[in-house]
Parts: sequence; structure tokens; C-alpha cells
Amino acid sequence: MDSSDTTTTGFHHISSSPSSSPISSPPSLPATPTTVVIHSPCGACKILRRRCAGNCVLAPYFPPAEPLKFTTAHRVFGASNIIKLLQDLPENQRADAVSSMVYEAKARIRDPVYGCTGAVCQLQKQVDELQAQLAQAKAELTNLQAQHGNLRALICMEMARTQQDCTPQSIDGALAASPCMFQSDADFLDEISQGLVWDGPLWL
Repeated sequence: MDSSDTTTTGFHHISSSPSSSPISSPPSLPATPTTVVIHSPCGACKILRRRCAGNCVLAPYFPPAEPLKFTTAHRVFGASNIIKLLQDLPENQRADAVSSMVYEAKARIRDPVYGCTGAVCQLQKQVDELQAQLAQAKAELTNLQAQHGNLRALICMEMARTQQDCTPQSIDGALAASPCMFQSDADFLDEISQGLVWDGPLWL
């Protein structure tokens, strides 16, 4: 009995020793905060009140800051037609197509009868008027250039004629035609030398 009690007591002593000294667990790492990316819907999806996916074909051309851009195009063409048109075009032509649709939609709203055609006709009329004014200006310029050329030719002819009149032969002819002029000059000098010109003083 004593031995069994001792064994039992020893057994209990051995089995109870691990619980008296527990093993320490490693320190836990701080939890990493998860980043939640909130995708803002594009202007088209916001107006259509639908979920805007990451590969939305309308997002690059209808930003949320310009809601009127999609509203104008959607009013005339409709969302399904806009999406279908953009899907059928290559990416390098989609931006121009959107700009064209928005311009045509604005023209259609402004002029429901003629729409964009009315604006094109008005611009073509202005081009025709400007071309007519340009042709008239060119004709006037050609006329002025011709008048300038004629005036230069007339001036050159007059200068050549003047130079011919001032040659030494013409001067000799003029002297021979009026010898009395030089004779009167010689008589005048003789009168001055003899004091016959001024009898009184020239001043008082």
C-alpha cells in the first residue's frame, strides 16, 4: 500500500510538473491594414446609374467631371449606339468619334431641322464669300502692278528724253541761236567799268 501510494504520488508529481512551467508563445505580428480601392464611376455610368467596370469602354472619353458631355450625346444617339460605335472602332479613332458625336448632338439640339448640316452649309457660305474677296483683291493687286510698271516705263522715257536735250550739241545750238544775249552782257560790263550805270550813290 505504501509503495503504491508513493508511486502514485510520484506519478502525480511528475505529471503535474509541466503544467507548473508553461512554454511561452512567440509574439504575434501586427496586422497589416488592407487597402480598399474605390473605383469612381465614369460620367456615362453615373448618368445611366449602373456599375462602372474596370474595362468600361465609355470611361476614357466621358470623365465624371464632364457629365454634360455624355448627356448631350446620349440625348441624340442613345447609350447603346454610342457603345456599339466605340466598340467597332480602333482605339486611336475613338476620341475623334466622341468629339464628332458631341458636336453633332449639340448642333442637332440647337437646330432640330438641319442639325450639323446647317452649320456646314453656313461655313461653306462663308468660305465662298472669302474666296470671292480674295479673287477680287488679287485682281486689284494685278491692276496696281500693271499701273506701276507703266508709270516706271513713262518715267524712264522722260528721263532719257531730258538727257538727250542736255547734250553739248544742243547747248552749242542754243548759243548760236541767241548771240545777242552774250553781246548785251559784254556791253553791260563796259558800262559798269565806265560808271555809266549808277550816277548816284546806292545808299544815303
